[in-house]
Amino acid sequence: MARNTHPQYQMTKSHIDELDRRTQVNQGAMTDDDGRRPSSAPGNKNDGATISTEITRIPKRLPPLLRTKSESHPRDTDSETGHDDEHYRGARHGFEENYLSEDVLVTLASRWQMYYTDKRYETTGKPIVSNFKLEEWRMHDRLKTISAALAICLNLDVEPPDQLRTTPGARMEAWIDPTAPVGPKALDAIGKALQSQYETLAIRTRYKQYLDPSVDETRKFCQSLRRNAKDERVLFHYNGHGVPKPTVSGEFWVFNRNYTQYIPVSLFDLQAWLAGPTMFVWDCSEAGNIVNNYPRFVEKHEAEDNEAKAIDPNHQTVNYRPFIHLAACRTGEHLPTNPLLPADLFTCCLTTPIHMALVYFALQNPLKTNISPERARALPGRLQERRTPLGELNWIFTAIADTIAWTTLPRDLFRKFFRQDLMVAALFRNFLLAQRIMSTYGCHPQSFPELPDTRQHPLWKSWDWAVDMALAQLPMLELKGKAGIEYEYEHSEFFADQLTAFHTYLAQCDAIKQQPPEQLPVVLQVLLSQQHRVRALILLGRFLDLGPWAVQLALSIGIFPYVLKLLQSTAMELRPVMIFIWTRLLAVDNSCQVDLVKDSCYVYFATILKPHEPIPVADADEHKAMCAFIIAMVCRDYEIGQRSCNSSDIILSCLLHIQNPSNALLRQWACLCLSQLWQTLPEAKWRGIREDALSKLSTLSKDLNCEVRASMLYAMTTFLGIPEITPEVQKIEEGLAWTVLGMANDGSAIVRREFLVFLSTFIVRYESKFVVAAYEQMVEEDLASKTPQRDDTTETRSGLHYALPGDREKDGSIKPSARGLSYNTVFAAMWRVALTMSVDAHPEVQKEASIIVDYVVDAVLQSPVGPNARKLLAVLYRKYTMHSSRHASKNSLMNNASSSMSNTPLSSPGLLRRTASMLFPLGAFFNNEDKPSSTNPSPTTTPANHSHRASSMRNPPLNAATTTSGDQNDDGNSQAHYHVCREPVSGIFQPRDLSEPAKLPLPSTILDWAIGYFREPQMKPVEADEPGSTEYNERLWRRSRNEGILKKTQPLKSFAGSHKWNNQLGMLNNSSQPVKMTFHQYEDHLAAADDGNTVTVWDWKKQGVLSRFSNGNPPGSKIRNLRFINEDDQALLMLGSSDGVIRIYRGYESEGQIQLATAWRALTDMVPSTINSGMAVDWQQVSGRVLAAGDVRVIRAWDAASEMCTMDIPARSGSCVTSLTSDQMTGNTLVAGFGDGAVRVYDLRLKPQDSMIKKWRDESDRQWVMTVHMQRGGQRELLSASRNGKVRLWDIRMDKPLHTFQTTRDTLRTASTHEHLPVFAVGTSTHTVKVFNLDGQELSRVEPYSSFLQQTRSNPISATDFHPHRPILAASAWGDTHINLFTCENQESEVHV
Repeated sequence: MARNTHPQYQMTKSHIDELDRRTQVNQGAMTDDDGRRPSSAPGNKNDGATISTEITRIPKRLPPLLRTKSESHPRDTDSETGHDDEHYRGARHGFEENYLSEDVLVTLASRWQMYYTDKRYETTGKPIVSNFKLEEWRMHDRLKTISAALAICLNLDVEPPDQLRTTPGARMEAWIDPTAPVGPKALDAIGKALQSQYETLAIRTRYKQYLDPSVDETRKFCQSLRRNAKDERVLFHYNGHGVPKPTVSGEFWVFNRNYTQYIPVSLFDLQAWLAGPTMFVWDCSEAGNIVNNYPRFVEKHEAEDNEAKAIDPNHQTVNYRPFIHLAACRTGEHLPTNPLLPADLFTCCLTTPIHMALVYFALQNPLKTNISPERARALPGRLQERRTPLGELNWIFTAIADTIAWTTLPRDLFRKFFRQDLMVAALFRNFLLAQRIMSTYGCHPQSFPELPDTRQHPLWKSWDWAVDMALAQLPMLELKGKAGIEYEYEHSEFFADQLTAFHTYLAQCDAIKQQPPEQLPVVLQVLLSQQHRVRALILLGRFLDLGPWAVQLALSIGIFPYVLKLLQSTAMELRPVMIFIWTRLLAVDNSCQVDLVKDSCYVYFATILKPHEPIPVADADEHKAMCAFIIAMVCRDYEIGQRSCNSSDIILSCLLHIQNPSNALLRQWACLCLSQLWQTLPEAKWRGIREDALSKLSTLSKDLNCEVRASMLYAMTTFLGIPEITPEVQKIEEGLAWTVLGMANDGSAIVRREFLVFLSTFIVRYESKFVVAAYEQMVEEDLASKTPQRDDTTETRSGLHYALPGDREKDGSIKPSARGLSYNTVFAAMWRVALTMSVDAHPEVQKEASIIVDYVVDAVLQSPVGPNARKLLAVLYRKYTMHSSRHASKNSLMNNASSSMSNTPLSSPGLLRRTASMLFPLGAFFNNEDKPSSTNPSPTTTPANHSHRASSMRNPPLNAATTTSGDQNDDGNSQAHYHVCREPVSGIFQPRDLSEPAKLPLPSTILDWAIGYFREPQMKPVEADEPGSTEYNERLWRRSRNEGILKKTQPLKSFAGSHKWNNQLGMLNNSSQPVKMTFHQYEDHLAAADDGNTVTVWDWKKQGVLSRFSNGNPPGSKIRNLRFINEDDQALLMLGSSDGVIRIYRGYESEGQIQLATAWRALTDMVPSTINSGMAVDWQQVSGRVLAAGDVRVIRAWDAASEMCTMDIPARSGSCVTSLTSDQMTGNTLVAGFGDGAVRVYDLRLKPQDSMIKKWRDESDRQWVMTVHMQRGGQRELLSASRNGKVRLWDIRMDKPLHTFQTTRDTLRTASTHEHLPVFAVGTSTHTVKVFNLDGQELSRVEPYSSFLQQTRSNPISATDFHPHRPILAASAWGDTHINLFTCENQESEVHV
C-alpha cells in the first residue's frame, strides 16, 4: 500500500562542501535597462556585475537528500582539476532559497518516492495464479481407538519351553515384581497396573484385561471388541512372556481351558475375529514373525472375499485395513533379561516412557552418581502437571519426540501416526524411545508401517540434558520431601532455548529458502504454557508471515486446534498476535470459517472490530483491518457465517471504519467486509439501507487510494440483487448507478475494471432497459449521420441524446414527443459509458468493456427490434468503412475518435478499430458484402511494405510555409504508419477468445487480489532495502554511477556556453520518421517516437536498438510527449498522445520484457478546432504529479500515487495549451505556453481559481508558443520559443522578458533547452539547427543528415532534444529517418567514454 522509498540515495559530502564553498562567492543581480529588475535576481554577466548583500547565508550543514538528481542543489566541481566554470550566481525567480533552506531540503528528502512500481501495476489487480497447492491437513478419515484388549500370557508358575528364565534375570511386569507378593493376586495386580499405564495415554478408551486367556476366550473377546468398536480402531496388546515364541508363520500362543497346553492362534483367525481397523502391540521374543506375516494373511482374506463377491454379488466383504503393528523385536531376537530392567521393557517404554527414560539414564550415565534406577524412577511430580519435575519432563519428551518424528517422517505418515488418534500418537511417540533404549540391549523394535531409525537424532542429546538437569536436583527434592527444607525446583530452559533457536531460524536464510524449521513442534507444545505463550505466538506469527508454505507446515503440524482454543482467552496481550495468526490462516485456507462459526469464535474478532475496542499495539488500525478481513472470510460464500455476522454490529463497525482517514487498508477491508456480509443476503442489504450504508460508501469514490475505491465499487456491486425489484429497490439501485457513473473516468485501471463489474451486474439486473437504451442509441446514431449536429444546445454537447431540428424546442431542448424511453435515464448514460470504455487505453479494461457491449448488442438482436437493429448496424458499418477509407490518412482523432463521454462512441471509427468487440466483425450481423475483411484490430507489417514505408519517408512534404501554424499541423503531411510493431500489454493479459459468447456479469478480482496482500510476507524488509541483496547492490551501483555522471558534467557550464556544438557524435537510423525524442538522465537510453505510434529505444552510445514497439494510439493521433520517470533507479517510460491518453511502460529497454504498467485518459472533453495542439504533458518526480493540458480549457493535475485527478486549473485562455513546464525541485510553480502567444504562470499551492499569478503576452506578437521550459538545474532559467523565431528569457517576478532573442527569420519548428548548461537550440523550417547560449550568442549552426543525395536539404527540423546532463544534442529532420547526435566536445572526451 505504501510507496517505495530508497534510503540509499543520500547527499554526498562533496555536495555539502560545495554548498558551503559557494557561500563565499555570490554574484549579485544585474539591473535591467528599465530598472524594474529586483536586486536579488541573478544578472547577465555580459552587462557587468555587482555584489549582492541580500542573499541569505547558507547553513553550514544540510540534511541528506534521498536522491542524487542535480536539480535538487548545485553540484560539486572537481577541485583538483582546474576549470573556468562561472561562479554560482544564485537561481532565477527567487528560487535560491530552495537551495539554502534546510526545511526545503528536508521536505525533498521525505517526499522522494518511486511511482508506478507497486505490485498492482504488474497484473492490473488480477491475482497471480500461484503454483502453491494447499495440501489436505484435516483428518477427514479420523479414527479413534475405542476399545483395547490387554492379553497377558504370563503363567507365572510355569516357564515356557523355549524361553528359560535366567537367575538373576528380568522379573518385573508393569513395574511389579511377581515374586514379591506371594499368592494368586500377582497376575491381577499386573493387569491392573498395565491398564493404569495405558489410561495415562488415553483415558477414554475402554480397556479389558484378559489374563492368561484360552483360545476360546481369545476368540470371544476379539469378536466382542469389534462388535463394540464398530468401525473404529481397536487395540490388541499381547504380552507373551509366559508362552512360547511366535512361530515362523506368525502364530502366537495362548492356553487351553485347563492350562495344560499351549494353543497357537493363527493370524488368519485373528484377522477374522478383529477385522479392521486395528492396532497391535506385540511384547514377546521374535515378534517380527507376526509383523512380517500379517499382511500376507490380509491379502489372502481379501482374495477370498473377491472370489466370493464374484460368485455372489450380495456377499458382504470385510474390511481388514488399516492395521498398525508395534513389535518388541525382530525375527530371531530375544527380549533382554537384564535384572536391572523390567521384563516387559517394550511395554514400559510404550506406556511409561518417562520412568523408563529415567531408569535408562541412571543405568547409562557415564558419570558416577549415587542415584540408582529405583531412586531415578521415584522423581517426584505428576505427569499431568507441567510445573512439577515429572510433568515437565513429560512435556519436554512430547515436544522432542514430535520434533524427531516431524523431521524424519514423511508428512502423510506424521499426520497419520502423530495427529490422527490420541492413542496411536502416544504409542508411536513412545516407540521412538523404545527404539533407542532397546537397541542398547540387542533388540530392535519393529513397526508396520515401518518407521526410520531415529536413535542417532541430535535431539536425544537435548533429552539427555533435560533428564540430567532433573536428576541433578533429585537429592534436594528428596530432602525437601523428607526433612521439609525449602527448595525451589529449577525449571528447565529447554523451551526458552528452543524458542531462541526458532527466532534464529526466522532471522537467517533458512526461512528464506523455505526449509522447514525443526522447532515447530516445540512451539506447538509451548503454547500450552502460559509462561512462554506470548513469545511463542509472536514467533509463530512471524513464521506464518513467510507465506502459504509456512501456513501449510503449521497446519500440518497440528497448530489449528491450539489457536482455535486460544480464542476463548480474554487476555488483552494475546489480541494482536491472535489477529495476525488467524489472518494468515484464513488467507491460505478459508475452510477455517466453519470452525469459527461453529464455536462462535468469530465473536472474538467482531468485538475487536468495534472502533473503540482497544488493542495493545501501536498499529491498532491495521489490526482492525485484519479483523475486518477475518470477518469477510467468515462470510465469504458461507450463508451461515453471513447470518451469524449479520446478527451482530459488524455493519455499524465497518461503516464507521470507512471514515478512518489514516489507514487505507482499514477502509479497504471495511468495504470488502460489507461486500461479503450482504452478498446474496437480502436481510443484510435492507439493514445496510436502514443504516444509510450506500451514501457513506459513496464518499469513498474520491478516496486517495485506488484499491479503496475499487473495493467500494465491489461493495456496491454485491449490494445489487435484492430479489424483488420493487419501485423502491429500483430507485435505490438507479441512484447507486448514478453515484458510481463518474468513476468510469478514474485514472486507475483497477477501479475502471471494477466499475465494469458493477456495470455488467447492473445490466443483467435491468437487461430489458439496456436493450431499449442501446436500440435508441443506434437510431440516434443513424439520425446523426444523416443530419449535421447542432452545437448550440446543452443536450447536444452532453452527447447523451440527438434529435432532428424539427424535434427541438426553441431553446434547443428535445420535445417530449421526440424523447425516447431511455431519455435522460441512467441506463442510457451507462450504455454510452460502456461504449466509451470499449475503446479504453488499457487492454484489460477494453477487453471487458467489449464483452459488455457484445452482450447488450446480442440481446438487442435477439429482441423484437432485432431486424431493425441489424439494418441500422449494417448502415452504420457501411458509412464507417467509406469514411475510414477516404480519410484514414487525414483524420485527427480529435475530430472523429474522441473517447470522451461528450462524443457518441458508436459513430467513431476509433471504437471500431480499437475494440476486439464482435459488434461489427461478426458475419451473422450482415450480408457478405457488409462483412469486414479482417477482425484484427492491429494489422501487422510485412518486410515488403516496411521497406516501401522507409522509402516513402524520403519524399519531401509540402513546404512548411504553407502549413497552418500550430504544432498539430507540422507533421500533417507525413505518411504516418500505425501498428507496425508489437503493442505491449499489461501483465498476464490474455486476449479475448472471440469464439466464446459474451457472458455477464463479469467476475470481480479485487477480493482475491486484496487477499493476496495477507498471503505475502509483511514483516520481512523489502529486498531492495536489505544490505547485501542483489537489488540493494544494484541500487548502490546506480547511485555511484549517477554521482559520477554529475561530477563529470557539472564543470562544463562555461565550456558548453562558449564553444561550438558541431562535433558529430553519432547517427542513428530510426527506420521511421523521428518526431519526438528524449534522453535518459543516467542510462545511455534515447527514446524516439515517429509520426505514427511507433517508439524506438536506442542505446545512443553503442548506437544499437534496444527495443521497438507500438504505443497503441489509434490512427490519426500522434505521440506528443515522452518522459522518463524514476530515473534515479529503474526508470519507466511515459508516453502522452494527442488523443489525451497517457501510457506508462516498464522494461522498455527490452522487447521481451516490456509491459504496459498503466494507461488512462488524462484529458477528456477535448475541444475540436482547426488548429490542435494535441496534449502537452509535464512530469514532476518530486511530487509524483502528471500535468496535462492541450485542447481543453483546464490544466489537469493527476496524482501518480492515488491515480486521481487532484486539480483542474482553469487555463484562463480561449486558446489551447501548447507546452507545459514546471519547477522540478518543489513542484509548486507551473508555466504554460499557449497557441495565442501567451505564457502564464500558476502557483499550484493556491486554489485552482486563484492559481494564475502571472500572464505574459505581447498583443503585437501573438505567435504560437512552440515550447516553454524551465531548467532543472543551473540558474533555473525559463525560456519560451515562439513560431516566429523569438526566444524569450523570463523571470516570474518580472512583468516583461529579461531578454528576447530573434533566433531565426524562418519558421521555428522545434526548441530545446539544456537542463543544466546555459545553452538552447532551435530547429528551423530550412533544415537548420542553431545552438545559442543564454546571452543570445549563436554558438553553432548544424544541418542534420539528409540522405545520400541530399534530396531533403530544405525539409524542416522535426525534433531536437538535449541530454539532461551531458553536452549532447539530438536532432532530426522531416523526410529522413536518421537521428543526429552533436556535442561541443571532441568524441574522445572523457565525458563520453
